[in-house]
Amino acid sequence: MAASPALQFGAVPWGLLQRAFVVLALLAGSALALRLDDGRLPTRLRERFVLGVPWGTLVTLSGVLAVYLFLQGGYWHWYRPVVLPFRAWSYAEPLGMLVAGFAHAGPGHLLGNLFGALTLAPIVEYAIGHYPATSRPVDPEPSTRRERLAALRYDPIARAFLLFPLGVAVVGVLLTLFTVGAVIGFSGVVFAFAGFALVRYPLGTVLALVGSDLLNLLYNALRDPTLTASGRSRFVTPWFADIAIQGHAIGLLAGVVLGALLLRRRPADGPSPVRLFTGALLLASAQSLWAVYWYRGGTEYVLYRAVGLGLVALAAALIVVAVAGSDRRPFARLGGGEPDDAGDTRLVDLPVRQLGVALLVVLAAVLSGPAVAVNLVSTEGNLPGEPVTVRGYEVTYAEGVENELVSAIPVTLFGETTQVTTSGVIVSNRDRGIWQSVVPRGRLASNGRARVVVGGVGWRETVTAVRRGWTAVGGGTAYAVALENGDERRTVFTSAPARAEPQIANQNVSVVAGNESFYLLVSEDNDTVRRPLPRANESVTVRNVTFHGGNGRVVAIHDGTRVTVFRVETYD
Repeated sequence: MAASPALQFGAVPWGLLQRAFVVLALLAGSALALRLDDGRLPTRLRERFVLGVPWGTLVTLSGVLAVYLFLQGGYWHWYRPVVLPFRAWSYAEPLGMLVAGFAHAGPGHLLGNLFGALTLAPIVEYAIGHYPATSRPVDPEPSTRRERLAALRYDPIARAFLLFPLGVAVVGVLLTLFTVGAVIGFSGVVFAFAGFALVRYPLGTVLALVGSDLLNLLYNALRDPTLTASGRSRFVTPWFADIAIQGHAIGLLAGVVLGALLLRRRPADGPSPVRLFTGALLLASAQSLWAVYWYRGGTEYVLYRAVGLGLVALAAALIVVAVAGSDRRPFARLGGGEPDDAGDTRLVDLPVRQLGVALLVVLAAVLSGPAVAVNLVSTEGNLPGEPVTVRGYEVTYAEGVENELVSAIPVTLFGETTQVTTSGVIVSNRDRGIWQSVVPRGRLASNGRARVVVGGVGWRETVTAVRRGWTAVGGGTAYAVALENGDERRTVFTSAPARAEPQIANQNVSVVAGNESFYLLVSEDNDTVRRPLPRANESVTVRNVTFHGGNGRVVAIHDGTRVTVFRVETYD
C-alpha cells in the first residue's frame, strides 16, 4: 500500500520547520529569562532610554544600511554593490573619505558590522543615556541660537535621534581620515563602540561580541537552514590579509579614550583593574588585533604573531592605567609639582590616570601617522598596455607590475619594503586617485572569470575578465586574459609559451596564447613551425607528427604511438 503524500518526508517543508523551530526556541527562552528577571531589565532600560529603546543605535544603523542600499546600489544589486569610488583613496578625493566609514564591500561585510554594532552600540548608548546625568540649567525659554543649541544636550529626544547618530558619524569620518590604505567599512566605528563599552562593562563587552556572532549565526540559519558543502581546491588569501588591523586598533583606542573621559566626568564605580585587563585582552585577542602582518607582492604574506600579541598585552595594560589608575601624581617631584612663571603645571605632574590617557592618545597618534602620509599622496593611475576605459576608469590585466597603492611612499624597514609588485586585474582612475589590484592572478586562474564593478553615485558598469589557457603536460600553462564590456571584447594579456615535457620524434612541442586563439609550436634544432592548435575532432600535421584535438586535450600521434601533450585549463 502506498504511503499518503502528506506523510512522505519529501512533502514536508523541512526548511520552514527548521526556521520555525529556531524562532520558537529563541522566543521561549527569552520570555522565560525575562519572566525570571522579574521585569528588572525593562525597568533599567526605561531609566536610560526613551521608552526603553536605544533609538540612537537604530537610527545610526539605518543610515549605514541606507548607504549600502541606495548610495552603493545594494538595493538593486545586493551581492555586487558599487565599491571602488567609496573607498578612502586620498585626501584629494573627499567622496571616499566621507563615505568609506559607512560603505561596505558586500553583504557579508555589511551584516557582520551591523550585527557587531547592534550588540555594542546599545551599551555605549546606555552608558551615555537619553536622560542627561545633570539637570538642565534654569532657562525655560532660550532666546539665542547658542542657548537653543545648548538646550539640545538636555533633550532626551534630541540626544537619542540627533546627537548620538551625529557623534557616531563624526567618529566614523575621523577614523577614516587616519586609517592607512583604501579602507571601507563600519568596523572602525564598531571597534570604537567596543572600546567605549569596555571602559564601563569589560566582560559585558566581550559577551556582546559573542552575541554578535550569535546574531550572525541566527541570520545564516534562517536564510539557509541546511548547508551542504564539499571539499574543493580554490584560491584564497590568508584570513588576516583582509583585516584592517590599524583601523580597528585606532577605533578601539579612540573609544577607550572617549569612555575614560566620560567616566571621569561622571563619578561612578568603574571596573576593577583585573576585570578591565581581562576584558581588554580577551576582546583584542578574539578580534585578532594581534594579527600584525605585511605582504610581499600579491600572494605572500608575513604574520608577526609574537610581536602582535605583545602589543595587545601592552595596550591592555595602558587601558587599565587610563581607566582604573589612581589620582596619585607619581612624578610630581621630578617635574617640580609647582606652576611655573606662566602658571602652567608640568606634564609629568599629571595623575596616573591622566598619564594613561595621554599615552593612549600618543599610541593612537603613532598608529595614525602613517595614514596621514599615505593619504596625502595620490597614485598616478598608470596601467600598462591598452586597458578598457569606462567613464574615467581604466581596467586591465597585468603581471609583475609595481603596486602603486602600496608603493606610493617608498619605505624599507626590518627587511620588508613597500616596493612590491602585483599581478591580476587592476583598476585605476587618475581623476580620483584610484589604483587597485581587484582580482589576484591566482583567483582568476582558479575561477576563470571575474566581474569588476566600476561606477559612481547613480551609475555602474561591469567589466568581466575571462581567462582561457592550455596546460602543457609536464610543463606550464599558456593563457590569455580578455576583458568584456558590453559588446566590446579585448585581449589585454598573453602569457609566455608553455612547452610539453615529452619530445615527439626528437621535436619540442609548445602551446602559445594569441589574441584570438592558441597556436602550436613544433621545434627541431633551429627550425620552428607554427600552426593553429587543432580544435575538437580536427587534426594538424607538422612534419611526421599528427596532432589531434578532442575531449579537452591535444594528442600527438607518431608511428602508431599516441601521447597527450596539452590539456585545456579547467576552472572551479
